[in-house]
Amino acid sequence: DANDVLHMVATYQLETEHREIYFFREGSVVFWNVAELERANVLRYLKSYEEGKYDEQAVEEESESLTYRYSEGPSKTKLVNDKIFLNPEGQTDLEKYTFSNAMTLSVKLGIWEASLDRYINNIEYVSEELSKHGRVVLSQTQVLQRMGQLFALRHLINLSSDLLDVPDFYWEYEELEQLYKKVSNYLSISKRTSVMNVKLNHCIELMELLKSHLSEQHASRLEWIIIILIMVEVGFELLHFLERLY
Repeated sequence: DANDVLHMVATYQLETEHREIYFFREGSVVFWNVAELERANVLRYLKSYEEGKYDEQAVEEESESLTYRYSEGPSKTKLVNDKIFLNPEGQTDLEKYTFSNAMTLSVKLGIWEASLDRYINNIEYVSEELSKHGRVVLSQTQVLQRMGQLFALRHLINLSSDLLDVPDFYWEYEELEQLYKKVSNYLSISKRTSVMNVKLNHCIELMELLKSHLSEQHASRLEWIIIILIMVEVGFELLHFLERLY
């Protein structure tokens, strides 16, 4: 939503082009024409306001970078071979916002992709133990916790983000909507989201299998406990009968 974005422009210019920053509520920052030292200073300043921060290495690895320039004459804003060409007579602020929005979504997706990859690596030994020894090495509580993590991630991807659809903001701006779709397609957002959902489904299927197996084991243990209790009770009754008999 455009209401969740803060757009700031430097009060003075070093060159002919303004220095601009887009701050997104979910924690992403997009810089336009801002020097590396200034970017570092801004990010350092923002650290004191972080909530639920991600690993710094993941943030560095999942950053996006594109170069841009203005077209020499009036022409549609476009993205060609990693370069953004802006129309000097177009709605520059909105077009920059559109690029920033798509890049932010790509970075956020990258963070979730890395999170899912770590999750898959952490449960790899579980499927290996299951296939080699037919043994479940997780407790029922651990399985439920891991299922909760998967459902939380799936909720973020499919219900709490714009990964599956174009944000409502663009419905009123047809040209910006087309631009947003092109940038999203360039960043492979739709394909990456589909791959993530496939991976999530496989992980959930594994956890469902483990949960079912552990539930059956638990039910089997309860049955044996009941059988043993019945046998004990029968044994006591038999002893009482023998005592009365003799």
